[in-house]
Amino acid sequence: MISAAPFRDRVVHHALCNVLEPIFEQKFIFDTYANRVGKGTHRALDRCTQYLRRFEYVLPLDVQKYFPSIDHAILEGILTQTIGDEKVMDLCRKIMESGRGVLDNEYEMVYFPGDDLLAAARPRGLPIGNLTSQFWANVYLNGLDHFIKRQLKCRGYIRYVDDMLLFSNEIKDLHRWREEVIAYLAGLRLTVHEDSAQPRPCAVGIPFLGFQVFRDYRRLKREKALYARRRLKVLAQRYSRGEIDREKLEASLRGWINHARYGDTWGLRRSILSSAGLLAESGE
Repeated sequence: MISAAPFRDRVVHHALCNVLEPIFEQKFIFDTYANRVGKGTHRALDRCTQYLRRFEYVLPLDVQKYFPSIDHAILEGILTQTIGDEKVMDLCRKIMESGRGVLDNEYEMVYFPGDDLLAAARPRGLPIGNLTSQFWANVYLNGLDHFIKRQLKCRGYIRYVDDMLLFSNEIKDLHRWREEVIAYLAGLRLTVHEDSAQPRPCAVGIPFLGFQVFRDYRRLKREKALYARRRLKVLAQRYSRGEIDREKLEASLRGWINHARYGDTWGLRRSILSSAGLLAESGE
């Protein structure tokens, strides 16, 4: 569920991030790609391709219900290790508190060792639509990034928000790292989708950020292609009924095409656009 603060509050969120991001940027590792200047989805995909070619095995990990699960007390503790100004920390607390309960319906209670029944009342959750939430999502897992790189000595590692890939030439390393990462995440009151958290050969490719990534090519994931086919048909129908103008239509087309072309999707793009009656408008 996407939710965003009122406009006046968003101005404050941007001002806060303008101050804090340069400080925390110095603490982030190179290979975390979400919501950072000069990074992003497509650079993460390129890095994934590089590591698929360099290593033999890959371990995918992703956090269950990440934004609904972020614990306010733990996040506050992480922030206070870097932010020394109490007025700034008070503002951070107010923003965190404003999102309390927004994602409660998205969260299923998980009890960790040492918990009592009061653990269910712990404040948690960050609204996905806020800039501060996106920024703090990076901060919350920054310690994990350093743990994986410096203590586990994983030479091939990528994170995009809560999606992680660990690479190695030894499958036994990945099995050991899996258990250590799960234990570390438990300290942050987070869990992973364990069924999909299994090492696999790099030669068979890996699903990542909407694509199936292989060593020599990429394919758009099937469900993403089906969604695009349905969405673009609806877009074409709205345009034909005069509900949206050509500028809106072209902006939506450019956005999807510019993302899809980061895979080997020329034929797929033409097929989807043709079925929606939008091939001529797309310029493909």
